[in-house]
Amino acid sequence: MYGVLMIDIDSTALTAEDVSLIKQAQVGGVILFARNVADAAQVRALCDDIRQHNADLLIGVDQEGGRVARLRQGFTPLPAMGRLGDLFDQDPSRALSLAYDCGYLMAAEVLAVGIDLSFAPVLDRGGISQVIGDRSFHQNPQAIIALASQFMRGMKAAGMATTGKHFPGHGAVAPDSHVAEAIDTRSLDEIINSDMQPFAQTLPWLDALMPAHVIFSQVDNKPAGFSKIWLKDIIRKQLNFDGVLFSDDLSMAGAQTAGDVSARVKAAIEAGCDIALVCNDRVAAHEAAKAAQELPYPDQKRVKTMRGQIPVWQGDLESTCQQFAYWHQAKENILQAFFMNQIEAPTESKDPTAYK
Repeated sequence: MYGVLMIDIDSTALTAEDVSLIKQAQVGGVILFARNVADAAQVRALCDDIRQHNADLLIGVDQEGGRVARLRQGFTPLPAMGRLGDLFDQDPSRALSLAYDCGYLMAAEVLAVGIDLSFAPVLDRGGISQVIGDRSFHQNPQAIIALASQFMRGMKAAGMATTGKHFPGHGAVAPDSHVAEAIDTRSLDEIINSDMQPFAQTLPWLDALMPAHVIFSQVDNKPAGFSKIWLKDIIRKQLNFDGVLFSDDLSMAGAQTAGDVSARVKAAIEAGCDIALVCNDRVAAHEAAKAAQELPYPDQKRVKTMRGQIPVWQGDLESTCQQFAYWHQAKENILQAFFMNQIEAPTESKDPTAYK
């Protein structure tokens, strides 16, 4: 049975405490961070070990490209999605082709090391948000729709389910919800006609959504991830979306309006989330696991759709990735387009999600 919680682990190998936690009934997933990653072989061994202790777990990671990439050493660098947007303004056809390649390449290498899904793509508009920045494909919703659709086509071709974030759009709010309360004062009509369009118009490609820890004050006084209006009325009823709803990390400052972590987990699930993420706080994870015992299990069929098509490990990343028919070509295309003059991905830009 898949539980309602996704938690993290301490290091590059499981500890006894990690094992105790992931065996708890309501833990349905594990998310990996940079501290859990040494190289590809180690990650695959870690993921295989996690599944030995609990086969009904989703393993996720944030591997967006650019600044937000947990898998680096030995993995192919990926550009920030904003670079695809810049190219789209000059050469739309090439940008769309490379968006597909990025999605395929990312998914293939993530799946190869035993991880089911990357929480991607970012469908927020660029331009204002401090934490979104070049994680966004573009400022123009139609450009985001075009590029993200191709990116998701690539992900799906490689065997990975897609997760659009951060519904209905974090891009118009300057404060970073990782570390501060974020409030958007626009009307519902304004949000629907702008920021929400990339989500609404890519629904055929989306398997999951992650709501923003943003309060849209003209719609509800709760962040979207705790709002029945956003999750049940708008996502489920109006958009008729039947995919998985992941909460964003409930340890973030933007989630603290709901109370302590037990209250946050209950609020997220009762509002309509299927799975609640509790990251970077081990005490909170234990508290959340205890609180979750009182909650119903998520729809098992729905959650199972997020399982990745993980290939047989062939001893190293390259050999394993050779099982993906388009991996080598996608890799060559991305390296040639974005990294010809660099040995490895740029590291000077701070990861805006590395808040702990």
